Amino acid sequence: MLKESSLDTADASYSETVLAGDHWMREIKRGQTFRIVDLEGNQAADTLFYSADDPADRYSASDTIQQQGNLYLSTGSKLISTEGNTLLTIVADTCGRHDTVGGACSRESNTMRYSHNTEHMHACRDIFLSGIQDWGQDMGKRDITCNINFFMNVPVTPDGKLTFADGISGPGRYVEMRAERDVIALISNCPQLNNPCNAYNPTPIQTLIWD
Repeated sequence: MLKESSLDTADASYSETVLAGDHWMREIKRGQTFRIVDLEGNQAADTLFYSADDPADRYSASDTIQQQGNLYLSTGSKLISTEGNTLLTIVADTCGRHDTVGGACSRESNTMRYSHNTEHMHACRDIFLSGIQDWGQDMGKRDITCNINFFMNVPVTPDGKLTFADGISGPGRYVEMRAERDVIALISNCPQLNNPCNAYNPTPIQTLIWD
């Protein structure tokens, strides 16, 4: 459901631009509001969330889909953890829907989807791993699980297949979440050049936090 925010960007306590192919990782405190902005349109922001108190309690795509009865996320969606806790609630959304099932690109999946000469290209799983390693806690490859693809359009066909289609986002559109507990957010700003998720042109995103 489309809903604009009442928050003013000038009042944000934190703001950062994340370039295409970069990672972003930060703790968001309970009660803070977190916004991701698609600055130029059709960018995919692959995102993982963890409980700050126990990172093993992390965003669960299957529990989130089951609880809300919908494959796509938008205003009102609650992001549920593996332990059944609500990590964040989407409180505003000017895009309309966000993917929960397309997963993160990897060098291995790139070679299977496209061709072997794409193996050297950067991929979101590698970017997630770089972010976790930089974070410095006892986290690693096992903590890279099913993610949200904010702004990404992955229609499901009647026979249950996934298709990667042109994005439905646009310049300046955003998704905004309220943290229901202290969480750690990890974003891979997708560098994908081989499917329409980024309009074949990866671009920056912006992250903002309000106290």
